[in-house]
Amino acid sequence: MKAEEKAINWHELNQRYLMTALAEVRSLLENYAERSQSDSKSVTDDNIVQQKLKEISAEMPAPPALETLCELFGLSSFERKVLLLCAGIELDGSFASLCAAAQGNQQSIYPTFGLALASFPDAHWSAVMPNAPPRYWRMIEMRGSGALTTCPLSIDERILHYLAGIQYMDERLSGIVESINSAGEIAASAKLLTDRIILAWSQIGRKEAVPVIQLYGSESSGKRAIAANACFRLGFNLGVMSVHSIPHTAAEMRELVRLWEREAVLGNNALLIECEDSDPTDATRAHLLRSFCEQMRGLLILSTSKKHYMINRPMFTIDVKRPSSAEQRTLWINSLGDAANRLGSSLGAIVSQFDLDTETIRAASSEAMESMGINVSEDKESSPDLAKALWNVCRSHARPKLDILAQHIDPAATWDDIVLPEQQKQILREIAIHVRQRAKVYEEWGFSSKGSRGLGISALFSGESGTGKTMAAEVLANELRLDLYRIDLSQVVNKYIGETEKNLKRVFDAAESGGVILLFDEADSLFGKRSEVKDSHDRYANIEVSYLLQRMEAYRGLAILTTNLKNAIDSSFMRRIRFVVKFPFPDAGYRAEIWKRVFPHETPTHNLDIHKLAKLNIPGGNIRNIAMNAAFLAADAGEPVRMAHLLTAAQSEYGKIEKSLSSAEVSGWI
Repeated sequence: MKAEEKAINWHELNQRYLMTALAEVRSLLENYAERSQSDSKSVTDDNIVQQKLKEISAEMPAPPALETLCELFGLSSFERKVLLLCAGIELDGSFASLCAAAQGNQQSIYPTFGLALASFPDAHWSAVMPNAPPRYWRMIEMRGSGALTTCPLSIDERILHYLAGIQYMDERLSGIVESINSAGEIAASAKLLTDRIILAWSQIGRKEAVPVIQLYGSESSGKRAIAANACFRLGFNLGVMSVHSIPHTAAEMRELVRLWEREAVLGNNALLIECEDSDPTDATRAHLLRSFCEQMRGLLILSTSKKHYMINRPMFTIDVKRPSSAEQRTLWINSLGDAANRLGSSLGAIVSQFDLDTETIRAASSEAMESMGINVSEDKESSPDLAKALWNVCRSHARPKLDILAQHIDPAATWDDIVLPEQQKQILREIAIHVRQRAKVYEEWGFSSKGSRGLGISALFSGESGTGKTMAAEVLANELRLDLYRIDLSQVVNKYIGETEKNLKRVFDAAESGGVILLFDEADSLFGKRSEVKDSHDRYANIEVSYLLQRMEAYRGLAILTTNLKNAIDSSFMRRIRFVVKFPFPDAGYRAEIWKRVFPHETPTHNLDIHKLAKLNIPGGNIRNIAMNAAFLAADAGEPVRMAHLLTAAQSEYGKIEKSLSSAEVSGWI
């Protein structure tokens, strides 16, 4: 029999089984009602009903829901009848009048514990207790505030549907717990981690408490896939909940714990709590998480970026890393299919630059191929376009986490725009070479095997404001086709001890997957000569600087520091920076070159004297401001840009920087 036919057959037989079981309870009610109205003592032939139930059960491909429920929660025969009594009100129209007749009151059309205790021969008072399964697991709810034995009872809707053979997650968990329906592909190293989870849970039934599995690492989606694969291999379903959904009050937490534990039993579920986006220093949230986990029974997995510890429950911690470069390459090949064979070295460049998890690789592959709109596996000419599309999609997937932490700069400058001495330009070209060839040198040529320290590519750009430091970063971003993010260190540095490191960690963790170029501006606010430690703040400033340099040395992308005063940085820190580029204040010759390039080709100009303009003793940043301001003045006058517009703009710029514009600088302009 096919699976679909078996399912249909089970549902039909389950319905027959449930109605037969209800018939037994209905008969007991009828007998009690008759006994209440007369002295006769009719007795239900229980053997006949039990024989019918056995016959139906024997035909079923799986046990009936009623018996499974009773076994899972340990319901006694009497508790089973109480549950059926409450279910009968919903499923059988005759139950309401029977309840009224049995209780001798036409208004009492509902079941009560008193009615059950009087009607069923195997009654026991302990079934009424709050810790008895029907009440503890919220299978039966007491409506109103009457006496314990006369208070109306109703069956929980989730339990009623379960008895009818309908499986779904309790609607009270909707919006709190997400059901995961597929495991998805994972890397080979991740499969080994699922084996460790299965091994840790293999002692279920022989231990007092099932250990909490803690998947520790910085990437959440990879840990979710590992948890799903482990659960599905064990035959469990997986629900996912955010740590922020844990209630703050003890009563609400107990209710959620009990509701999920019941759902875990009904649906054969394990629970994954994702904690990555919680503040590691939030002691209140950490306490709530620990309390929730220690109260919770059953299969529980934590996905964390900071290790947590339990007091009253064993914990098994597994360190989860992103797939290795080789594994990522395999994932790309599997996701791209035949198209991967046509990418050649382009695929290697993508693997080298972007450190992505399995889910992102699949999504990026699909998105890039769909954007092409052609069958790339059969079109050889499409390979360069596909490589470009993949690169751009990978960049877009790496941006979101960083967009809220740093300022994205859309790089517009190219090598033709930057005016620097050849020595500085050559260093910038070397930086680009190091970024572009890092995979070959580190991995193929084995340098990474000598140790991970110092493999990050770091640079210090020093020079006065406006001398081209940010433009140089833009040039590198354009050359390498990478995103550029600016982080103002003066805003990152915090007066509270430990906050600066936390802020820096967020930035580097978010940037890691895309290998973006990080431009740390205003490094003077963090770096300084600390040869003499005078107080705890000086001592901690050294720690903060060391942390920044440590992350820069390990960062798989390019990290750039900018400073106005190179001498403000201690020489011991300078030795840990790979490249140092000094941006000199431009002399008249370089200023003339900047003026030649400052106006776009589309800008109309008239009789501009570059040599006279070069007499303005200002760096390139101020030159660009004057040029743009003059363009606005000319546009408003309906004229091309003239020296008169530039004079007005220069006067305004000098006033802004509180500098005097000498007559020698503007002599003969108009």
